[in-house]
Amino acid sequence: MNWNDKIAKQVSDIPRSGIREFFDLVTGRSDIISLGVGEPDFVTPWHIREAAIYSLEQGRTTYTSNYGLESLRQSIVKYVKGFFDVEYNPANEVLVTVGVSEAIDIALRAILNPGDEVLYHEPCYVSYAPSVNMAYGVAKAVPTSKKDLFALNPEVLAKAITPKTKVLMLNFPTNPTGAVAPLETLKAIAELCIKHDLIVITDEIYSELRYDDEKHVSIASLPGMKERTLLLHGFSKAFAMTGFRLGYACGPEPLISAMMKIHQYSMLCAPIMSQEAAIEALEHGTPAMLKMRESYRQRRNYLVKRLNDMGLDCHLPGGAFYVFPDISKFGLSSKEFATRLLMEKQVAAVPGTAFGESGEGFLRCCYATAFEQIQEACDRMESFVKSL
Repeated sequence: MNWNDKIAKQVSDIPRSGIREFFDLVTGRSDIISLGVGEPDFVTPWHIREAAIYSLEQGRTTYTSNYGLESLRQSIVKYVKGFFDVEYNPANEVLVTVGVSEAIDIALRAILNPGDEVLYHEPCYVSYAPSVNMAYGVAKAVPTSKKDLFALNPEVLAKAITPKTKVLMLNFPTNPTGAVAPLETLKAIAELCIKHDLIVITDEIYSELRYDDEKHVSIASLPGMKERTLLLHGFSKAFAMTGFRLGYACGPEPLISAMMKIHQYSMLCAPIMSQEAAIEALEHGTPAMLKMRESYRQRRNYLVKRLNDMGLDCHLPGGAFYVFPDISKFGLSSKEFATRLLMEKQVAAVPGTAFGESGEGFLRCCYATAFEQIQEACDRMESFVKSL
């Protein structure tokens, strides 16, 4: 059988993740210092793990409602009101998903008809464009630039909107650049969305990880936006719960209901043990989250200073746990720079092009790793840069 003719075209045309393709080179090597995978190096706080263990001990191993545990949805609504300043009905405006990744997938499938355009700012998380394509939409990148600190420029966005545009995807703070969106910028983007009747999908998984002492503002909280916005959030980054695979979507009831239809036939529900742990995280996890955030802040400050001192121009990101230094002056492509850094100095970072064409000339370095490892990685990178 010729399987090349049997695989669905919208799947076979999708390239492998640039991150995973690059890190195939790292697998099995113990001499590598990784500044690559965006995963907290902290173990999930004990009290959250204990909640999951307790649910197992009590035999809570069943399915839940397709929407998720009612008690978790109530905790989500309480947390979202306090943190994002947006109110939702736990009965029909909240859906618990298997990570934010599932929420993105089923939201796009619930919204898009073939040929509908989805705008997203780039450099961006690697799954956005493939998720759009798999839902038979048309993914359209809106480039951001170093001079704007990689925030989405409303004037550039306005020029990208066409009569076919149906959805705008946002991610602030941003993976891979650490960019944040100033309030005035968000207001201008909101005005464009209202003017052109766009749906907004806002992925705010890094929202707790802000370092500029400014309160995080969700576009969903701005006037006229709640009714057209799907707010996505989860537990992986702020609470170091990546393996629990749990996220949630908050939005208008018709959209949540449509997403639930797909969710119930594909996933049924998120794991109950993860949901029990998530309640504990929302109710009592903030102190541990703040300690982790302060550690990230210290690592960010050190890494940015070291990169600039060695000649890699790097802005101070406002959020997430990534830096995005400019390596263009060395005359190497992002992939060439990252590959040589890995092979010659055993430091793994991700080529900027893994996050779209706008990432050429940059390198993503994740500082969610031990401080001593970051120090050693910087020493090796400095040696590499001098050799160039």
